[in-house]
Amino acid sequence: MTGEVVFSSKPLWACLVSLLAVIPIVRSRKDPHRREMWSFGAAFVKFAIVLSMLPVIMSGKEIVFTLWEILPGAPIQFRVDALGMLFALVASSLWIITTLYGIGYMRGLKEHAQTRFFAFFAVALSATLGVAFSANLLTLYIFYEILSLSTYPLVTHHQDKEARGGGRTYLTYLLGTSVGFVLPALVYCYIKTDGNLDFASHGALVGLVSSKEALVLMLLLVFGFAKGGLMPFHSWLPGAMVAPTPVSALLHAVAVVKVGVFCILRVITGVLGVETLEEFDLGTILAWIAGFTVVVSSLIALSQDNLKRRLAFSTIGQLAYITLGAALLAPKGLTGSFMHIAMHAFGKITLFFCAGAIFVANGKKYISQCKGLAQEMPYTMTAFAIGALSVVGIPPAGGFISKFYLVTGTMESGMYHATIFYLISSFLNACYFFPIIFTVFFQKPEQPITGIKESHPCCVAALCITASFTLILFFNPGPFFWLSSMMSRAVFGL
Repeated sequence: MTGEVVFSSKPLWACLVSLLAVIPIVRSRKDPHRREMWSFGAAFVKFAIVLSMLPVIMSGKEIVFTLWEILPGAPIQFRVDALGMLFALVASSLWIITTLYGIGYMRGLKEHAQTRFFAFFAVALSATLGVAFSANLLTLYIFYEILSLSTYPLVTHHQDKEARGGGRTYLTYLLGTSVGFVLPALVYCYIKTDGNLDFASHGALVGLVSSKEALVLMLLLVFGFAKGGLMPFHSWLPGAMVAPTPVSALLHAVAVVKVGVFCILRVITGVLGVETLEEFDLGTILAWIAGFTVVVSSLIALSQDNLKRRLAFSTIGQLAYITLGAALLAPKGLTGSFMHIAMHAFGKITLFFCAGAIFVANGKKYISQCKGLAQEMPYTMTAFAIGALSVVGIPPAGGFISKFYLVTGTMESGMYHATIFYLISSFLNACYFFPIIFTVFFQKPEQPITGIKESHPCCVAALCITASFTLILFFNPGPFFWLSSMMSRAVFGL
């Protein structure tokens, strides 16, 4: 999109490595140690491949690989730029930690069908990297759909009535919107661009559509990628909380929801283009949609006693933060949106890890049951407090950095109503997280404490790692900041 091109098959191998690992994972179903070894091996190899491409991207170059041409001018093609690299770094690094956590969670609860769980987990990560490295709208759409289908068995893992109901809602929303909204928009874009669906740094449709066409396309694409969680197409997300907690972590931090907002960012920057949204004042419309989602989801979260459901509605609001930042059509706002993909991922996955660890250790799902729990689970609840600080946006947690850029972006763009959305939501974030911290640390436990009862060691290790990175990213946002800045400058031609 922006600089010199390097041709390499590394993006393809980064996608394929976890897919290829499915075969030995399935064959090792009678040997849990070997199955988990293959899962870890694939996760480390994937991360190593992604990491090997980072110096090329940081030097201002892009990596391209074409698989084959399905339609004239619309091949299955991979292109690694700064935004794709940022997302790939988040997904591939957190897959390693989620695999560690998944082992502790699944073993701790003696879950059934663990081989199927790890196999579909691997397929989902292949699809996630496919989305991250997509060079055009067609490739993005294909991997988006693969991700929806591959995560369905994970959502319905328990195979009971509640799981099947959650799974039906999950597929109905995600496939219904993608087929009903995104596919027609994709076809229209193909026609308007004379058969070119490639993402362009300044927008593929700039100068090619009228105000009405641009508005309709924006709504179709933004709502069509319903994994982004914008209201009213958000109900699949809390419904999917019937899944095991490692799946919830995958949904809310590593893959699914981040794929949704990633697709929205690609549409805004690479398809419609900032110039088009500015010309027809579409950023204001999108900002109101996202702002409404931010505030309402935060209010709903306040009323949830089920810990995972409270976290789910929190996620809906945090995803809308990212969309709202992009709608500002300002360099700092866009930088904040890109960074929030990473900062929210580390903070929110920590919170879900903690929720799962509580359930594994004590079988508790509800906040009202957790009085004095920090006395039993000091490591878990300290990590929870750190994750909560990040989501609220309080130093010294990484979420403060991305929120600072998002709020600064509202000033830069002149959309002061967006400042109010962010400030109200941050206040509400504190209102639904701080009472939990008070409950677990300062209220008397319901029963006398007889001894420390942390969760499975793998669960505790994973949540301590992600909580540590949440703190580290405040002091050194590292490549996430540089990649976000690079992509923002490319979009605005700076």
